[in-house]
Amino acid sequence: MPLVEYGVAKFVRPGQGESGDQHLVCCNQSGILIAAIDGIGHGEEAASAAKVAVAVLKAGMDEPVISLLQRCHEELRGTRGVVLSLAFIDPEHGMMTWLGVGNVQGVLMRSDAKKGNVQESPLLRAGVVGSQLPALQATVLPIVHGDTLFFATDGVRSDFSVTLSARENPQRAADRILEQYGNGNDDALVLVARLTGIDP
Repeated sequence: MPLVEYGVAKFVRPGQGESGDQHLVCCNQSGILIAAIDGIGHGEEAASAAKVAVAVLKAGMDEPVISLLQRCHEELRGTRGVVLSLAFIDPEHGMMTWLGVGNVQGVLMRSDAKKGNVQESPLLRAGVVGSQLPALQATVLPIVHGDTLFFATDGVRSDFSVTLSARENPQRAADRILEQYGNGNDDALVLVARLTGIDP
């Protein structure tokens, strides 16, 4: 059974051949790593910085998220750098650890609104991975079957979060958010992942 069902929508800034916004959804025995990455600026140099970050995250996904982000920082020195948000999900224990550097927005929508906060966001620290890394602090949250994670880069207006539902199909949600909230003049990426492999 898949541990997550996800959808991605992307927009490339007009006049550019490639998007500087990249994503990662990667599973192994220990859990699932989910990330949205925005290379600084746009075009090929931004895309190449974002791809380095994807490769580092994928190669080191067994490490704790803070050391993973520090490793990205070291590998990205000399590039334009990136901003990113990432989450590691441990399905066996029903826990998610997440953090962000820069302005890639993250929202967790709870499938069961009766249990307190319906919507939660990670603490975003100002900085750029590869040039200016802030003090890092990860948040750890309990998660359950059906909870849905949304990440959006800064080509998407921040008020997208008012329209979210944990019940919308992830690909449909990603397409809809990009269509309704994309600003149209910057690379944009929306990643929506619903947790399906956690015992209800």
